[in-house]
Amino acid sequence: MITELRTESFKSLEDVTIELGQVNVFIGANGSGKSNLLEAVGVLGAAALGRVDDEALLRRGVRPGVPKLYKSAFPRKSKERRPHIFFGARNGSSVYQVSLFNPLDDPKPAWRYMAEKFEGPTGRIVGRAPSRKQLVAPGQALNPEQGHASLKSVELAPGDPSLELLDSLRNYCIYSANTATLRGLSPDQQLREPLGLSGGRLPEAVLEVLQARKGEENRWLAEKVGEILPLIDWAEAFGSAPSNTMPLSPSAAASKQVVRFQDRFMVRNRNILTGYDASEGALYVLFAAVLALHPKSPRFFSLDNLDQALNPRLAKRLAEAFCRWILGSKDGRQVLLTAHNAAVLDGLPLNDDRVRLFAVDRDSQGRTAPRRIELNEELLSKASEGWTLSRLWMNGLIGGVPDI
Repeated sequence: MITELRTESFKSLEDVTIELGQVNVFIGANGSGKSNLLEAVGVLGAAALGRVDDEALLRRGVRPGVPKLYKSAFPRKSKERRPHIFFGARNGSSVYQVSLFNPLDDPKPAWRYMAEKFEGPTGRIVGRAPSRKQLVAPGQALNPEQGHASLKSVELAPGDPSLELLDSLRNYCIYSANTATLRGLSPDQQLREPLGLSGGRLPEAVLEVLQARKGEENRWLAEKVGEILPLIDWAEAFGSAPSNTMPLSPSAAASKQVVRFQDRFMVRNRNILTGYDASEGALYVLFAAVLALHPKSPRFFSLDNLDQALNPRLAKRLAEAFCRWILGSKDGRQVLLTAHNAAVLDGLPLNDDRVRLFAVDRDSQGRTAPRRIELNEELLSKASEGWTLSRLWMNGLIGGVPDI
């Protein structure tokens, strides 16, 4: 599990270090820098795979940007400016860090590796700096647009904690579903397994989760899948089916497979709905559930706007369930979440140190300043007086709200 993330000179993140848990929730005003935090990890993941360009960033759900927009532009007292953007992560015994550079006035398609550090429990694996000429063969210098750690990782044995760190970063991506894609009306521009970043492949992924729960060895998954349906109170069953067997309008664009719901209130021969007709809240619940439970989901990922399209009570219940699913995962999954619905906070088991809440604000100079909210004596005292976390947030007592 990644225990620390560090970013310097990237967008509004001039100098930020965060100690992570297994479930990490970021709350804050629009424009406070929450998405910048998620995208910083995406850039680091692209660097860990060996190349940072628009294609690699889009693949991870990061918005591509020119160097003038990626590089922090805060005024400095000194005339000197850091020429690079810096990213780093560690998992306790291993560390991966990289400094990237791209000329502001003459940007290139790919960012250049100016410095790279990859260390494991037994010492340095990769050390790269602009002041040190490095050769991969006599007379052959390292390609500045190619990550050295990615090349060296092929020499590491499976199970090596250094390789686990690099793989977690390389497979990282930012999921942010939209309703049209979940309904099958729009194609997913970044389709991947088990789910596209915008919600593509949802019908197929739902079916795969339902199939994976079968068997004695998958009893835990079967139990957790059983917790999904109570979150969709009007349905008595869900699954997926070929679109040509479903009651769909001929004018409705549809994929070959569609999500299928069975309404518990309607008469039996007319109670079948597809994702095209069902409430968008039900689709977002399935999207979050698949990410948490599918055997092929990334071990480390972000979900932007966990609470999207959900009413407050459902947002709270989904947050509770999502934490259970992630914390109970056999492969030790780790997730970064953003939320805007205050009810999400009341579903977080913050007494478990594996679940961490961060208020993201911008300081008086506009720099993003995330701060962990812990259950201290003051908060526990407020709780004894009947104050919920959502109420504290709404009243501006824990930060993460705009001063308007």
